[in-house]
Amino acid sequence: MQKRDSFFRSVILILLMGLVPFIGMSQDSDLKPVTNKYAIKNATIVQAPGKTIQNGTVLIENGIIKAVGSSIAIPADAWVVDADSMFVYAGFISGMSNIGVEKPKDEEQNDDRRMTGTPTYKRAGITPGSSVRDMLNPGDKSVEDFRGLGFTTSHSVPHKGMLPGTGAIVLLGGTDGESMVVKDQTSMFAQFSGADGVYPNTVIGVMAKYRDLYRKAAQARDYQARYNSNPNGMERPNPDATLEALYPVVSKQMTVAFKTESVKDVMRAIALQRDLGFNIMFGEVKQGWDAISAIKGTGAPVFLSLDLPEWKEEEKKEEDTKEDKKEEEKEPTAAELEEKALQERQNEMIKSHYTQAGKFSSNGVKFGFSTMEVKSKDFRTNLLKVIENGLSEDRALAALTTEPASILGVSNLMGTIEVGKMANLMVSDTAYFTKDANVRYVFVDGVKYEYEAKKKKKKKSNGDEAVDAAGVWNYTTETPQGNGSGVITIKGTPGDYSGTITVSFNGSTNDLENITVDGNNVSFSFKMNMGEEITVDISMDIDGDSFEGTLSVAAFGSFPMEGSREPQK
Repeated sequence: MQKRDSFFRSVILILLMGLVPFIGMSQDSDLKPVTNKYAIKNATIVQAPGKTIQNGTVLIENGIIKAVGSSIAIPADAWVVDADSMFVYAGFISGMSNIGVEKPKDEEQNDDRRMTGTPTYKRAGITPGSSVRDMLNPGDKSVEDFRGLGFTTSHSVPHKGMLPGTGAIVLLGGTDGESMVVKDQTSMFAQFSGADGVYPNTVIGVMAKYRDLYRKAAQARDYQARYNSNPNGMERPNPDATLEALYPVVSKQMTVAFKTESVKDVMRAIALQRDLGFNIMFGEVKQGWDAISAIKGTGAPVFLSLDLPEWKEEEKKEEDTKEDKKEEEKEPTAAELEEKALQERQNEMIKSHYTQAGKFSSNGVKFGFSTMEVKSKDFRTNLLKVIENGLSEDRALAALTTEPASILGVSNLMGTIEVGKMANLMVSDTAYFTKDANVRYVFVDGVKYEYEAKKKKKKKSNGDEAVDAAGVWNYTTETPQGNGSGVITIKGTPGDYSGTITVSFNGSTNDLENITVDGNNVSFSFKMNMGEEITVDISMDIDGDSFEGTLSVAAFGSFPMEGSREPQK
């Protein structure tokens, strides 16, 4: 009997699905879901930081949260998500990012040498009249990558240039760029990025140009206002779309969202703001711990970067400890002492990136997180590491939900799980801030996206059978100087490996040194001449015929790399 009932229900559902295009819509309309009602039941609902409902239900209808609580009647036509033992959070909000924004293609520049000091606004990277709204693509890979982490909304800004255009609050979903936009013209994006080959191409030049543009815009706006009031006897104002696009900034109706990675960038932006008087927000702050007091003094909102340098806390093996004791018995040389001091300073600097959020929090500075440069695959790892280093889970959640919603002026729409707000939600299979949590569902404006729990790869370690690393490996790596590639050739057997690596940056072929194998991890170093000799360390985690790993240079940090082994002939 149960099988027959199930059969008839399936038949009815199929018939209803077939009728959808013909009921209440024209044939050329987009197909709608069978239901626009969802009920997430039996879940731990984190309505806001510090506010939780156990064994509760969230009811969604037409993209709006209709009910939240522990005794909610579920409509018969709602699609039910049984979230037993799962956690529901408000969808995350990136305070500043390029999510969904297509990168502009590099254009070949044939500059007239006589014009390098007075290039066009566009050539100089000054296009404040451009809007990110016209650059959005819901199919961009970044949308899916960050949505899969729990993000539903982003304050997205354009790429490139000192003044590339205005930002917008956008959803991580939609059928086209227009449907992504929640709130347009939310900020004027700015950065200390000069133009290649023409003025302004230095930081000093960029700052001078900002001052010049702002003052010209202020003068043009005031003249236009006087002319509009009484044009008698006045020359007609010369139209200038670039200066006119800055009028809302001059009038303090639009905030300048400054990308300020370093403490120097922060102080430069503060100097400009004090000099010119515009409203400001700081974004993608990576090294702001020494400028906390100065930032706090401005009263301006802050978005901290989660693009953090790799920080490896060494786990010493027993044999290493014995070697260390032997080394301690020896008197270190001056060079060894200097190298040790340098390494300690570098480690302290790296650690400061991870403790920065905790310091901002303890100093009473409210902030959100920006995701302009963090790779989606590193986001959760870095976030959990930040929590380990002084930021509470409630403050971390606030920085991803309530704080950016407040800063960006959308608290009435999102940031908490409350009746009447947009159905932007994330459901994880356990508390999100635990290591093994998986995002299972994300709702963007009431549209459901479902994700499979990720299976953890078992990483081999001491005592496990060593991986066979021999072969020819093609690799790629990403660095601030651009993408690199090459070939790693490893010959021999574990314990007796040798090999070479080619490097695209300088076309060199270099011998591998100190090749070691620990389970499925292979590490080695090589020396490369880049004007002076530098040592490069590589760590590869091998899984069959592919690997992921890091390329590290002590003075410059670590960069991701990946590759695959060529089939044996």
